[in-house]
Amino acid sequence: MRFLRAVCPVLALTLLLAASPALAQRPSVTVGSKAFTEQLLVGHMLALLLEDAGLKVNNKIGLGGTALVHQALVGGEVDVYVEYTGTGLITILKEPVQEDPGKVYDTVQRLYKERFKTTWLKPWGFNNTYALVIRKEDADRLRAAKISDLAASANSMVFGATQEFVVRPDGLPGLAKHYGGLTFKESKSMAPDLIYDALKNKQVDVISGFATEGRIPANNFVVLGDDKKYFPPYFAAPVVRDELLAKAPEVAEVLNRPAGKVDDGTMARLNYEVAGKKRSPEEVAREFLKGKGWIR
Repeated sequence: MRFLRAVCPVLALTLLLAASPALAQRPSVTVGSKAFTEQLLVGHMLALLLEDAGLKVNNKIGLGGTALVHQALVGGEVDVYVEYTGTGLITILKEPVQEDPGKVYDTVQRLYKERFKTTWLKPWGFNNTYALVIRKEDADRLRAAKISDLAASANSMVFGATQEFVVRPDGLPGLAKHYGGLTFKESKSMAPDLIYDALKNKQVDVISGFATEGRIPANNFVVLGDDKKYFPPYFAAPVVRDELLAKAPEVAEVLNRPAGKVDDGTMARLNYEVAGKKRSPEEVAREFLKGKGWIR
């Protein structure tokens, strides 16, 4: 009896601790990202925000292209990554192009929930849409300010882009058709971070860039206007597995801290810190989040 009296309080305390949600073991979170500069940055932002909230983070930042990272999310190898609304709409869901940012977001939010059991959190604010970019001297020579202005000269120009852009439906094939058979002399596929140097060094004449790329203004490149409204909006937002949110609903609040507060110019500046000045993506992400007071 003396032994039971000693053991019972300990057992009761153990059961109480196990039953308390506040004291239960919190789930670890696997953060993924694609492999280009901006994705490395936002991937580290996700990880740092979650770590600051006391969650254990597993790092799969820089995993690969869209298809690979999306499959990792659906398959449970990744719990969260930042995706773009236009990519979700066209590449993943195979839905028709929509111009209205709100409608695009509503569509991807609803269909990802239905098909993949995942949740789109709030967009962070920047719209990293595709953009055709040329050197300023060529823009001046051709009097080119919009994509349609390339119609007469495209067949003498070399086009550079990522492998994804060359083949995906919202990439070069669709662009050429949408702009009435816009045909380039040659298309070169290359790693995302090499296309700007290729344009600067005259290895290509036109590139598919990203609107928030800091090397565009740094090199005095010209973004051609999308006068026929081909590209959908590409607002960036975290996409999270519902299974994780059921276990740790606070994840949504943590990752919504930057919602609506990171504009295109800010993201371009951060991208240039990494791609232009060769700084660590994690270092730049940490410095930015601390400066905003979003992490300690």
